[in-house]
Amino acid sequence: MPEYLPIEYPIQIPYQLRVYFTKGVFDTANPLFRDLSCSRESGIRRKVLIYIDEAVSQSNPDLQEQIKAYFNHHENDLRLMGSHVLQGGESLKNDSSVVDRIYADIEENRICRHSFVAAIGGGALLDTVGFAASTAHRGIRHLRLPTTTLGQADAGVGVKNGVNFNQKKNFVGAFAPPFAVINDFNFLSSLPAVHMRNGYIEAIKVALIRDAEFFTWIEDNVEALKQFDNAAMEELIYRCAKHHVAFIATSGDPFEMGSVRPLDFGHWAAHKLEQLSEFALSHGEAVAIGIAIDTLYSEQKGYLSSENSARILNLLKQLDFETYSDYLEQKSGNRFPYVLEGLEEFREHLGGQLTITLLKHVGSRFEVHEIDNEVVLKVIQRLKNL
Repeated sequence: MPEYLPIEYPIQIPYQLRVYFTKGVFDTANPLFRDLSCSRESGIRRKVLIYIDEAVSQSNPDLQEQIKAYFNHHENDLRLMGSHVLQGGESLKNDSSVVDRIYADIEENRICRHSFVAAIGGGALLDTVGFAASTAHRGIRHLRLPTTTLGQADAGVGVKNGVNFNQKKNFVGAFAPPFAVINDFNFLSSLPAVHMRNGYIEAIKVALIRDAEFFTWIEDNVEALKQFDNAAMEELIYRCAKHHVAFIATSGDPFEMGSVRPLDFGHWAAHKLEQLSEFALSHGEAVAIGIAIDTLYSEQKGYLSSENSARILNLLKQLDFETYSDYLEQKSGNRFPYVLEGLEEFREHLGGQLTITLLKHVGSRFEVHEIDNEVVLKVIQRLKNL
């Protein structure tokens, strides 16, 4: 038998990760959505199927009429195939029938790979609709319009989509960059306070691992952020999103083929806390606790100075984030609390060896591959007593 050499060719697929900032995206005088959805030179009316978070629809009762008016105004370029309201929140990601419904809508409306599926809402809706779009026809172009500070600053500007399975967060999903992300700051005005703050925690996270000057800026603007000042919030969202997108594009591992995920600093405990609380803790609230744990762990192990540790915890408190929850001490049959199971679940999610991001300084991170459970237990007690 002749020897056959292996056939190997690199496949390079160019992606353009685009995030736009605007106000009044469906104002007929604003051409951004139209320009992104189609080329005027093509002469082809682009089909667009839209899904709206129920809370966003309730807070913006004229939104669907604005969308219809926008598409009527641009009828030579765009064709609205429906705008549907879905219940938002984490329960959406636990309901597999929602993805089936979106598939059925895509089929019924003959949405093809040159059409668009757009999602307007919080992170759970963006994840669910994005997952359905990225798997129907092996991938339909999707547009994200995040409506929360968390979505606009962090979750909505990434390349991941996912739904929950068997009580595991984002167990089923896909890496599928959106065609574009449109951050409309006007959507933020109707958010409740808890969702206003949630995006702050991801900005603190990215500042801690990438940008000490940004962390100082957050400290200097803490009063304006507490008052939800528009200019301060918009600046925070823009700087956080810029860091997030830059890391994805330049880290060399946009689809997380390795075992290092520094943008998930503080998240190993956060994901488990969300599960333990049955998502009564919001993502931002859980991440704040996770950051507090990993900050004190970094200090306890001698990596981070006590001065910087206190500075970080003080900022969390100033922005009204709790750093302890009773869920941290819920225990199984042994002496360890359930939250420690989050370490193994975090490792399984990426595969390979456990890799946890810790801090040496504000703005400087590093990775470890082991976590001392006893030290984590001491950290939990410290947080309880603060």
